Amino acid sequence: MVKFANAASWLLGLLAAAGRTSILVRAANNIVPGAFIIEFADDVDIDEEMIAVQRVATPHMKLNYTLFKGASIRFDDIDTAPQQMQLLSSSAAVKRMWPMRMYNVPTHTVHWTAGEFAASGETTEGVMQKRQATTDTFSPHVMTQVDRLRDQGVVGKGIKVAVVDTGVDYLHPALGGCFGPGCLVGFGYDLVGDAYTGNNNAIPDPDPMDCAGHGSHVSGIIAAQTNNPYGIIGAATGVTMGHFRVFGCEGSAADDVLIAAFNMAYDAGADIISASIGSFSGWDEEAWAVAASRIVANGVVCTISAGNDGSDGLFSASSASTGNGVVAVASVDNRITPSLFVNGTYTAGGGVRGSFGFVPGQPGAWANSSLPLFAISKNTSVAADACSPLPSNTPNLSGYAVLVRRGTCTFAEKLSNVAKAGARNVIVYNNLATGSLSSISADPGSSIVATAMVDAEQGASWIAALSTGQNVTVSMPDPNTGAKYVVAPVNNVTGGYSSTFTSWGPTFEVELKPQVGSPGGNILSTYPRAMGSYAVLSGTSMACPLVAGIYALLMNVRGTKDPKMLQNLLSSTANPNAFNDGNATVPIIAPASQQGAGLVQAFDAAYATTELGISSLSFNDTDNMVKVQNFSIANNSNRTISYTLRHVGAATGYTLSNQSLYPSAFPNELHSENASITFGVDNPFTLAAGERKIVSVTCTPPIGLVAQRLPVYSGYIVINGSDSSGLSIPYIGVFGSLKSATVMAKSSSYLTSSRSGPNTSSIAAGRTFMLPPPGRSNDTQFQPNITDYPVIQFSMAMGSPLVRIDVVPISVPPNANITESLGLRTLGDVWMTPLPYQARNTADAPFTINWDGRMSTGDYAPAGTYKMVMRALKILGDKNNEADYEVLETVEFGIQYMRNGSISTATGPMVRAE
Repeated sequence: MVKFANAASWLLGLLAAAGRTSILVRAANNIVPGAFIIEFADDVDIDEEMIAVQRVATPHMKLNYTLFKGASIRFDDIDTAPQQMQLLSSSAAVKRMWPMRMYNVPTHTVHWTAGEFAASGETTEGVMQKRQATTDTFSPHVMTQVDRLRDQGVVGKGIKVAVVDTGVDYLHPALGGCFGPGCLVGFGYDLVGDAYTGNNNAIPDPDPMDCAGHGSHVSGIIAAQTNNPYGIIGAATGVTMGHFRVFGCEGSAADDVLIAAFNMAYDAGADIISASIGSFSGWDEEAWAVAASRIVANGVVCTISAGNDGSDGLFSASSASTGNGVVAVASVDNRITPSLFVNGTYTAGGGVRGSFGFVPGQPGAWANSSLPLFAISKNTSVAADACSPLPSNTPNLSGYAVLVRRGTCTFAEKLSNVAKAGARNVIVYNNLATGSLSSISADPGSSIVATAMVDAEQGASWIAALSTGQNVTVSMPDPNTGAKYVVAPVNNVTGGYSSTFTSWGPTFEVELKPQVGSPGGNILSTYPRAMGSYAVLSGTSMACPLVAGIYALLMNVRGTKDPKMLQNLLSSTANPNAFNDGNATVPIIAPASQQGAGLVQAFDAAYATTELGISSLSFNDTDNMVKVQNFSIANNSNRTISYTLRHVGAATGYTLSNQSLYPSAFPNELHSENASITFGVDNPFTLAAGERKIVSVTCTPPIGLVAQRLPVYSGYIVINGSDSSGLSIPYIGVFGSLKSATVMAKSSSYLTSSRSGPNTSSIAAGRTFMLPPPGRSNDTQFQPNITDYPVIQFSMAMGSPLVRIDVVPISVPPNANITESLGLRTLGDVWMTPLPYQARNTADAPFTINWDGRMSTGDYAPAGTYKMVMRALKILGDKNNEADYEVLETVEFGIQYMRNGSISTATGPMVRAE
């Protein structure tokens, strides 16, 4: 594992961005220019240190907690910042420093939201039955055995679960209706305020009310009470929840806020801290990940969503779920697909009346209208209904509800074509008998005023009536006030399998992520009252809180809150499943890098009498392989048990596409070749009651694979007991050398210009750029004289522990301050660099830095001729070894500075800002 003990060696390069936001930068890993998180030594007086910090920087947030003493700061004075940073980072009072990073509001898909139930007049029999049910039949609970624990009266009583999110609508009836002692949401704090976006100052207050929705949905998954119309039940209705709000109504949050929230929750006595937040990473050394890992090491469970970047393939682990000991939670699709239908009616032919359900779209201004139905095609098998302009003999459709079959082209294309024939009201019927219904959206400016979708059966019924000459009239109530009901068709395609959006591990240091999976696709839960009260959302954001609730149940049953012991239990009893690509299931176990140990099984974990000493194994890559590893197995039952060990291989996935430097997009190319696993014990073996044994495991990587494409292999060590128990341990490894993998893509890393834009091509050698006077890039008087800036573009095919960009002189200016760095004669680092713990990116989204001549010291390079040398430390490389860097050079180019409308040719050792 690569560590950076001397903060000054790479933090200095990030200073010069402060206060100069007009120079465009796609900051790597969402770094906030000029802002840092400091951790002070344990024995210092933080108030005294804050006074000292204020002399050289602007404090942003004081972080004074039991497990983390520090501050976030911003340097505003570019000219003095490098020197002040040197002093600050070399102080004995400073333990560590990180660049500050931003995290976006958690990504998720909103499938539908409900209006207030009281306004709907809902009386649907199925929903009423759910309300009155005495047993837990909520699908995510049945999938994870939560129902079996709840049927025993296990509800998480006495456990404190803290959620770090967008806040919570604690006045929602299903979320307790109040805030404070004695309430379901009993403690918490708003660290930021409604107006916080991540780019302005936080205005904290004691009230963590939600205005974004995400946190309220998460809360219902943990602890929604049963007094609600849709049969929603939280996993742990007996817990006391805490909420620490870190997002405003929109925007992002900096990781100083996240660190503060986690530590506030710890200091408030939380037993479990859950956050459905993250950012593309792959490393465990970012500040928030370190803080979360420390909390786990001090006895508090931390569950964090694994991320929703599954489309990007392997090595897409999200921070801070990458933290050591943190439970990264993957998503599994719900076995049902809850949908909210509005109840409509129709008449056909000679007075036949019927009712139907529809999903309103946008727009949905049906306004209690009754309209005759017109079908674009009377063929219920037509594949591309309304995907082309309608025939010229089509009547004016403005007075009809126009019926169109789903399929082939987008909804927007269908709506556009029927609108050209006058249509204003459109109903789309599904093309799959068991497919879920979608909310249709018309393009902005469309003449369409109302849209809806009905199921395939209803559409076929109407087509049959129209085909026999019957007139069909539909009565469409206002979706805001019409009667509503929930339907939950079985998901026979992806239900129970890993969601296609769930992020894949492992980390770049080959630690298994995620740990476990939980239902996160199509989850019905609470939502802010102002936003509809209830909603169906999808994301690892929805999977994570269910696991947090399950931990509360385990604490009740097991009588322990030890994070490692509980993680071992939850992992060893989870159920791995086959791979599903979103369309069909493949008869091979899905990689552990996608599903971790598998779908959690709460009841089995709660009552397991055989305990394993680990939750997973990593055999690393070929260069660093630990071929033989051990784990312990303990028989904690009151009888002798015979155990049989066996190996179940999972699919092996190629990281890289053939002839590509970049990881493959989902679905990855999978192969059935597995590692060979042998055990260094008699098999089977017997343990008496209370006996414990060490088992050695020897791994031989799979053969017949292309090592250069970095196949990630995995599988499960299965332990079956004579007491009918079944446990498993996931393992992971890389066949090939991560250190040999190309980190920086040469084809997309070069010098271009700000007028060319990214992903164009390198400039021609010898080009000279005319730059504003040093320190005056934002001065508009110089803008008309500027052609463009040199742009350093670099594309990370894989992550790197450290990226350096050096300015290398070609024609050496007189008295230039040339130094040697790892065998390179250089003027120094470009501003904003070096960059630690760099994530990878996709080929079409390179990182860019527009350079105005600034160096990492805050000084400016003198006018002259240069080239840029980009160096990326290889994965698992040594930052002090020149040979462990990939090196790319740009073409030679020149820079000159404008001064009072003329060209400056100053060529001293360094140029200071004016």
